[in-house]
Amino acid sequence: MPLIKKLRRIALEQQGLLRAEHFGRGKKAVLRAIEHLGYVQIDTISVVERAHHHVLWSRVPNYQPRFLHQLVGERSLFEYWFHAAAWLPMSDYRFALLRMKQLDGDRNWFKTFDRKLNRQILERIAKEGPLLARDFEDDRDGRKEWWDWKPAKQALEQLFMQGELMVTAREGFQKVYDLPERVLPDWVETRCPTLDEFSCYLIDTTLRAHGFATQKSITYLRKGRALRDSVNQQLQQRLENGDLVSVNIADNNPAFISPELLESRAPRSKPQVKIISPFDNAVIQRQRVREVFNFDYQIECYVPQVKRQFGYFCLPILYRDQFVGRMDCKAHRSRKVLEVKSLSVDRKLDDGFIPALNEALRDFAEFNSCLYLQVNTSIADEYKFALC
Repeated sequence: MPLIKKLRRIALEQQGLLRAEHFGRGKKAVLRAIEHLGYVQIDTISVVERAHHHVLWSRVPNYQPRFLHQLVGERSLFEYWFHAAAWLPMSDYRFALLRMKQLDGDRNWFKTFDRKLNRQILERIAKEGPLLARDFEDDRDGRKEWWDWKPAKQALEQLFMQGELMVTAREGFQKVYDLPERVLPDWVETRCPTLDEFSCYLIDTTLRAHGFATQKSITYLRKGRALRDSVNQQLQQRLENGDLVSVNIADNNPAFISPELLESRAPRSKPQVKIISPFDNAVIQRQRVREVFNFDYQIECYVPQVKRQFGYFCLPILYRDQFVGRMDCKAHRSRKVLEVKSLSVDRKLDDGFIPALNEALRDFAEFNSCLYLQVNTSIADEYKFALC
């Protein structure tokens, strides 16, 4: 088997996308999946079910959104930042402290930094208990746009990012803020990691979740020359110790993998289709997807409409061990209809693809609380959808 094909299967197996029930079933499987992947990205777009639920549904056959909410309520997960907003295993809390301390006393997203307001908010939450942004009045004059966050919301987010507040729950999609001492379980370690410890955490998390990784993918969207140097040093040490070997997946871009995993038998793939979230851990690093899967993917909701090729929220389609196309869907929940707006397949596929696509789309409709599929005639005829 060619090396790149084996690496693809390793990557998908490590992501939990090849075998049925890779992590098991139910709430415990959801926790195992997040602990293995390292994080699940949170996203607000709800054209179809939100990304964090979609990612977990793709890996846990009987996934229900309530499983995720229950794990947050049980303090098995916490909300913070990986490379983006995410739910993370509570056992990894200490590795968020480095970013929190870097932001402490410095503004995060906003041009202003009101220490007096921050103190007042902390005092009020300490006295009254968990609060939402809407619990704080905005006395500014004039119209407020959706993006024009009131000062209290800015302060809440700043305090959250620097670790003085945590998100204890969400009501709808609104964050509920509380003090860390009332959220963190007693067993959580709160010692801030050294830079080298944090580097090892990033390496271990990335290799566990993907099987192999380049230095660039390990430090994806993380700033700082010191961190990159530390990661490189740790990788070189592991190479010298024989814990890792390097393989070339692209020119001048070596990837690192354990020799045992590289020499193991390649995981099997079967004729199954998975409809993947644009924010899925397996595809979020677009360069990696191009290099490993030869799949040039871009989510188009951030692209001007006139420049879109595949649709506003086009979803990658995984068949066997390859990404083969894109599907743009919209869930009309009030009518319980899942609309397939466009479908594009990049290559000729075997006879197993059409029935697997039909099955996947029926499952996806059910996941989105839809009873019916709406597909335009040309797509339905070409791909022989078993419409329901």
